[in-house]
Amino acid sequence: MSLQKALFLQEKFGSFAVGAKDVPTPGAGELLVRIEATALNPVDWKIQKYGRWIEKYPAILGCEVAGTVEYVGEGVTGFSKGDRVVCEGWLTSDRASFQQYAITDAEVTGKIPPHISFEQAASISGGIATAGLGLYADVDPAGRGGAGLFPPWEVGGRNKYAGKPILVLGGASSVGQYVIQLARLSGFFPIISTASLHNEDLLKSLGATHVIDRKLPFEGFQVALTSLLTSPLEIVYDAISVPDTQQAGYDLLAPGGTLAVTLAITAKIDLQANKRVFQVFGNVYEPTTRKISVDLFGSLEGLLATGDIKPNPVRVLPDGLLGIPGGLKELEENKVSGVKLIARPQDTPQ
Repeated sequence: MSLQKALFLQEKFGSFAVGAKDVPTPGAGELLVRIEATALNPVDWKIQKYGRWIEKYPAILGCEVAGTVEYVGEGVTGFSKGDRVVCEGWLTSDRASFQQYAITDAEVTGKIPPHISFEQAASISGGIATAGLGLYADVDPAGRGGAGLFPPWEVGGRNKYAGKPILVLGGASSVGQYVIQLARLSGFFPIISTASLHNEDLLKSLGATHVIDRKLPFEGFQVALTSLLTSPLEIVYDAISVPDTQQAGYDLLAPGGTLAVTLAITAKIDLQANKRVFQVFGNVYEPTTRKISVDLFGSLEGLLATGDIKPNPVRVLPDGLLGIPGGLKELEENKVSGVKLIARPQDTPQ
């Protein structure tokens, strides 16, 4: 059995170190992917700092895979060795992405067109899943899921919500950028986003019609938003989801509106206000979101080929897996804006 390099979080609250592990073998319905690029996400540094979500150490983190198919498992159709693919990783030894090879489920793995680099592709899976499921999945019995809208990748979905406004809090985040693009495909108008103003041109290139300075106090923000609305604000997607942004999003919703948040719900809810709040669950491996995830990732190659969906701007870290700890520290210290940090596991020095 061959070995590969992986970045291990050695113990709870511990440090990272590169080590060796076996290359896993895919089972029925699975692919083995050689990881050419992986993205860093806030959840990765939070696991290290707060000791949450992982029970067994040493652990491998990383949730975004871009690379080439190395081996096709039994029963898989539509994929061949060498195909360029993208998918969500998962926080288990064989599926996490801070390593050189990982297992994926074929039915939630998407192909990427030739003009999309692996580095760009690594920015896609977690963001598009969290954005897409948050907007278009149904809420599950646990209160997680999505707004239940009709997706634009389905027949009849384009421009289905023409003329309806949407507010995206944190549009320059990875998830926020994909929310804006999907909202554009769904026909929402205006598409209003908060962001640092140096990201305004980027967000408008993706489909935002207006960008409001995220540093405005609530009163000024409310005035600016109200001046842009010609109909009730029925959907807000909060890609930041700290207590202040959740409460602002909730308070700005029209009666009957829906607020999607990406972290645990902290907004103070008025039971008389008839406003719905749910936490997005952007997990393509969850049974309750599986069907829509299959449809989304099956449509991804076409959406990328036409330019309907564009990857995040990226910045590649040096030294493969060895560059990841420094990148995670940048994320923790809030030094990253408008770009996705990318590592190339195959570039890890010997």
